[in-house]
Amino acid sequence: MTSRLSQTSLLKWREAKGGASSGVTQCGNVTFRWGERTYVMGVVNVSPDSFSGDGLNSVDAAVVQARCFVADGVDIIDVGGESTRPGSAPISVDEELRRVIPVLERLANEITVPLSVDTYKLEVARQALNAGAQMINDIWGLKQEPKLAELAVERGVSIILMSNQRDKPRRNIVPAVISDLKRSIDLALDAGVPWENIIVDPGIGFGKTLEQNLELVRRLDELKVLGRPILLGTSRKSMIGLVLNLPLEQRVEGTAASVAIGIAKGADMVRVHDVREMIRVCRMSDAIIRST
Repeated sequence: MTSRLSQTSLLKWREAKGGASSGVTQCGNVTFRWGERTYVMGVVNVSPDSFSGDGLNSVDAAVVQARCFVADGVDIIDVGGESTRPGSAPISVDEELRRVIPVLERLANEITVPLSVDTYKLEVARQALNAGAQMINDIWGLKQEPKLAELAVERGVSIILMSNQRDKPRRNIVPAVISDLKRSIDLALDAGVPWENIIVDPGIGFGKTLEQNLELVRRLDELKVLGRPILLGTSRKSMIGLVLNLPLEQRVEGTAASVAIGIAKGADMVRVHDVREMIRVCRMSDAIIRST
């Protein structure tokens, strides 16, 4: 099937499932109005071996970082307890709960910004929602744990579905990501997740080569055929280090470039570590791209 035919087919599927507009997504007391501006998700890592070098080892440190993000103007905070860097070992459910639940409980009581939990484990997601999270960020797009969709329906929360190629690398990456995300969306819809509660993420860095990651950002607008808002996470990732030959702490400019280009190509939300700087990038990019 050619790319054009594939996209036509997906367009018909999208219209049949939910209509032609990304519309709005309610998350706690915040309404994301897709297309009006770019939203910023700040990353709070409570995994000591985080790929980005920002892993926090105490609840107090995580709360301080989150408060700084709120002061800078972040729209949502994503709390994760398990490293997703290549080669990292999975941790137990109990360990992940030990890391993330106290942080979520504190943040839910101390800040008004919505909270997301970065997990693919059902029990972690369930307890995270009990602790105050209002969104599930699943790096496996329901492939590892389909029951996350049922949980999202039960609690009335939105879910981010990411395309992950770590279990099965692909050669033609853009069609593969679109097909993979379509499957994830179908799993969510079949479980009863409302169309407006689904967000998609191409999964920069997850089982993809440098060339494929660059191609995904360059062709990000092709994911619009899915009809759902796009989350882009390029912050500090290895593709920036490989292109610029720079360590983690020197990837702010590279992240900024990828964020700006991503917005020009249709990103609706960006997941970042350097919140203050990337909010400025988003505002400037929005002034140019969305000024009409």
